[in-house]
Amino acid sequence: MHEARVDLKIGLNRAALRVEYLYLKETTITGDEMKPQHSDIFSPLKVRHVELRNRIVAPPMVQLRPITSSDGIAWYRRLAAGGAGLVIIEATGIPHFGNELTAETLKPLADAIHAEGAAAAIQLFPIVFGTTADLNELTSEQIRDIVAGYGNAATVCRDAGIDGVEPHGAHGYLLNQFFMPDRNGRTDEYGGSFADRCELGLEVVERIRGSAGDDMLILYRHTPVGEGYTLEDSLDYAEGLVAEGVDVLDISPARAATVADLAAPFKKQLPVPVIAVNGMNDPDAAAEALRNGLCDLVAVGRGLLCDAEWPNKVREERFAEIVKCTDCNQGCFGNLTKGQHVACVHWKDDPVAPFVV
Repeated sequence: MHEARVDLKIGLNRAALRVEYLYLKETTITGDEMKPQHSDIFSPLKVRHVELRNRIVAPPMVQLRPITSSDGIAWYRRLAAGGAGLVIIEATGIPHFGNELTAETLKPLADAIHAEGAAAAIQLFPIVFGTTADLNELTSEQIRDIVAGYGNAATVCRDAGIDGVEPHGAHGYLLNQFFMPDRNGRTDEYGGSFADRCELGLEVVERIRGSAGDDMLILYRHTPVGEGYTLEDSLDYAEGLVAEGVDVLDISPARAATVADLAAPFKKQLPVPVIAVNGMNDPDAAAEALRNGLCDLVAVGRGLLCDAEWPNKVREERFAEIVKCTDCNQGCFGNLTKGQHVACVHWKDDPVAPFVV
């Protein structure tokens, strides 16, 4: 049913995709403010109407503070104040939008991130995060409701002043499952052939663009290699996503053998910025990935959870002051599994409290 759609959307060459993004001229930093090898991290980037002050992304991380509560807003204000260029709010189920999450309730969160100089995006989950759904049991009507829900959520976010939305299509979650031949056993237009396994993701992006308009940034998180699908499959899928309106590809994980090696093919083949996830806590590695053209943006996850001032400290060469993540998983994943606010065992005091208004 959708072979022609995929031939049209995935078979387009880079020139025909006509996705507009541009690099701003790298800022000149004088004196001892920054080592030259790290200057790539702090080059600004403009995507559509959104100007990012640097290439550092605070990726979506569930932290168990309601995102519109004073503690939740403080969490994200802290990440923005630390110097990240883009702050992506954690995975949030689309059923919440239009209910407890409205333009009015989300606006203080967007304003807090913007006030500290960062752009704001939010990761959108097709169901309530933490719940499950069997993709093979979903009815066509339920799938249509999911697609419509993404459009509604994007409109709410736009009206709240949030700069972008990111469908979560990675890590074996529901959207990713539709793409996975070993998980997708459907026999309708959403399963079977490669084109049909791409269909839901393409429809989601198309609906977001149609609902929220051209000013809304669309990011898409995708796992590049999975059981049953290859990197080449993902590249073909990504071309279709970009043709439907994706502005930024968030590749997670982006590392197999070396830093950003799984992000590099997307950067090479597609005309949109690519975020690389994994291994970016090391400023040297992050700068090298950018300098070598393996990616356009670097996501520093638990490194920012541990020390939100990582961007400012790198920019100011205060490397010895960086509180480094040791991958102990105690305060972050440990607290998450216990249903407690995500924190870090390396915190001496609560760094979120000063940002509570």
